[in-house]
Amino acid sequence: MTSTPAPGTPAWWLRRTAPTATPRRGRGRPSLDTDHMVATALHLIDEHGVQAFSLRTLADALGSSTATLYRHFANKDEILALTVDLALGEADTVPPAAPASWRDVLSTMGHQLRAVLTRHPSLLPTLMDHVPVGPNALAQRERVLAALLRHGLPPALAARAFIAVGHYVIGFAVQQRESDGPPLADYYGKLDPTTHPAIAATAESLTAVNPDDEFTFGLDLLLDGLAQQADR
Repeated sequence: MTSTPAPGTPAWWLRRTAPTATPRRGRGRPSLDTDHMVATALHLIDEHGVQAFSLRTLADALGSSTATLYRHFANKDEILALTVDLALGEADTVPPAAPASWRDVLSTMGHQLRAVLTRHPSLLPTLMDHVPVGPNALAQRERVLAALLRHGLPPALAARAFIAVGHYVIGFAVQQRESDGPPLADYYGKLDPTTHPAIAATAESLTAVNPDDEFTFGLDLLLDGLAQQADR
């Protein structure tokens, strides 16, 4: 007996995007447009969070029924996988004007991916469950890797650079979502400077740096390291 692939995995995407794939059928109300359903789901998740989202809430928002939704999706996890790919499609990772260098390509990718995750922070847990390989994610990966290769990065370094920047952006977004700035600064301020002198000396910088500046600083450090690898 063949098990059903988990939503968001490569096997699941292959099955869903196969040329022979057809929507689920069943009796009930007329079918709805899948893209509209996923877009509505993304809006609900942005507004209320993943935990509050369900097929029932989506059906209510669409003025439909859960039976209609089950023609298209087996469960909530399938919708979540599709909303992640829809959100990733918002990142135009290669700007209209040709980037001047591979560094510009990766910088654009990093900032635009962060912008997507900032708009849709509730999707982060789902995004971290699987490597994103839906149609939009693949298109993004193809555009970036092709641009990196055009600018002279060897294939192996282009791949590692893409992965490294992606991991940095996602990690930063997760940390930023879970950070608690003012209470943390207050906590550092109450530590005994005789037992934590280094923290006392850097406490303000640890908590007062603008997130945009902090992100750009870290991304530039990563790109500087990749430049050293490319020069070799």
